[in-house]
Amino acid sequence: MKRRTFISLVVGAASWPFVARAQNQAQNQTSANPGSDDAIGQVATVQGVATVARGNATPAALKVNDAIFRKDVLQTGANAAVGVTFDDETTLSLNANARVVINELIYEEGSKTNKAVINFARGTIAFVAGLAAKNGDMTITTPTATLGIRGTTGVVDVPDNAGAGAGEAKVKLYPDADGRVGQIDVFNRQGARLGALTQGSSAFAIRQGPGGRFAAVPFQIPAQEAARDRGVVQRLFASHRVGRQMAVQRRQLRGPNRQAPNNLRQPGRPQQQNRGPGLQQKGNSGAPQQRGGFRERLRKLNPFKKNEPVR
Repeated sequence: MKRRTFISLVVGAASWPFVARAQNQAQNQTSANPGSDDAIGQVATVQGVATVARGNATPAALKVNDAIFRKDVLQTGANAAVGVTFDDETTLSLNANARVVINELIYEEGSKTNKAVINFARGTIAFVAGLAAKNGDMTITTPTATLGIRGTTGVVDVPDNAGAGAGEAKVKLYPDADGRVGQIDVFNRQGARLGALTQGSSAFAIRQGPGGRFAAVPFQIPAQEAARDRGVVQRLFASHRVGRQMAVQRRQLRGPNRQAPNNLRQPGRPQQQNRGPGLQQKGNSGAPQQRGGFRERLRKLNPFKKNEPVR
């Protein structure tokens, strides 16, 4: 074997795993990562055991590069963590024994009607808000409160059975990696405003009061908890750096002409043709998938496999 050929094969083996994994998963419709333009995010980092439940399917273990879809339920085990970044570059970092439901994420570059709705059901979850919060609307729901995210970094602690008054959920605002501080507006589940966090390292405890009503009570974050949060936020930022690169790559692969859903069309924009039943909803892994397209562009990322046909 010539030296040049050997070097090419070695470099190709190092650069191929992401593309090969994406193609293999695109061909396997029963996997946890159907190959489809309908994905809204991607797993950036995994430590320990983290799973995704999709529809009525058995929960599947998550791996780095796995796609995330609308309505996915993400969960981590003991001593586990997972970082997920969405198309708008919002990143979630789930710590041990956390559960999150991705209710909605709609992002179109340049649009002012982007939207994210995510349910933090249990555990400690950190987030960096992306473009949906800055150019649209990002909402985080918990069993006891709803959070309006105005472009920032935060940590939310949701104890088990928080909705039944068993323990207090905590909402904490921290500076972004560049030092900027955004805002978190806090509402009760009926929509009444309870308060706002606007300063770095500020916090609310969501406390149940008379008549079962919840209030946002300011509190000073204890030193031990603040130290733990620093580790949580550092892991979040590490996942965000990896995830942002993935999000940018996905947008480049999909191209500039990806259409927004029908209910978000702007006047004068070309309308997307009806693709038939089962193809309108994100994350519908049971719908027939289009061949080529996204998979073809993934294949072209590998310079050593340009002549290999897409299967």
